[in-house]
Amino acid sequence: MTITIELLWAITGLLLTIAATFLPASFASPTWIWEQQEVKTFSLGVTYQVGAVLLVGCLGGKNAAVISQIAYIFLGLTLLPVFSEGGGIGYLREPSFGYLLGFIPGAWICGYLAFQAYPKLESLAFSCLCGLLSVHVTGLIYLIISNIFNISGWENTTSLSLFEAIFRYSIFPLPGQLGIICAVAVMAYFLRRLLFY
Repeated sequence: MTITIELLWAITGLLLTIAATFLPASFASPTWIWEQQEVKTFSLGVTYQVGAVLLVGCLGGKNAAVISQIAYIFLGLTLLPVFSEGGGIGYLREPSFGYLLGFIPGAWICGYLAFQAYPKLESLAFSCLCGLLSVHVTGLIYLIISNIFNISGWENTTSLSLFEAIFRYSIFPLPGQLGIICAVAVMAYFLRRLLFY
């Protein structure tokens, strides 16, 4: 990929990540009774934020994905309230900040693996799964280190124990994020075929 295309994917990734931060993920389930003709939606309990990170990795590659996530974190810490609970340098004290940091290695791993072979549905799903795993590992490491050394002081300000924080930020959102990975892999597969790369 040329530098111009990677830059365009990086900008697209930044905009997608910002928009997806505030867009709750849900799925539609049509009723099986013909006369009712209604579609019910069910929340997945997460936003599309991780999906945006992984989609840019699958479509734009590792460099574009990493640049977009570094820009996202930079914007959130310095200029704009683009994180789910605001922004600013004080966000370093949030227990969820480690998961945001995990977007950087997650985007790189997903982008790297997505371009190692001809794009197949299972290889794209595997690259997304590895990226998600990287996000969670980074977030867990941040939680544990900040808890042991009381670096951020989040336990004093949020009244969350380490176990509650792990459950809230890793275990609870995981099923919804796995559903999003399925959708991202399918989208990336068709878009890569459509774009001929």
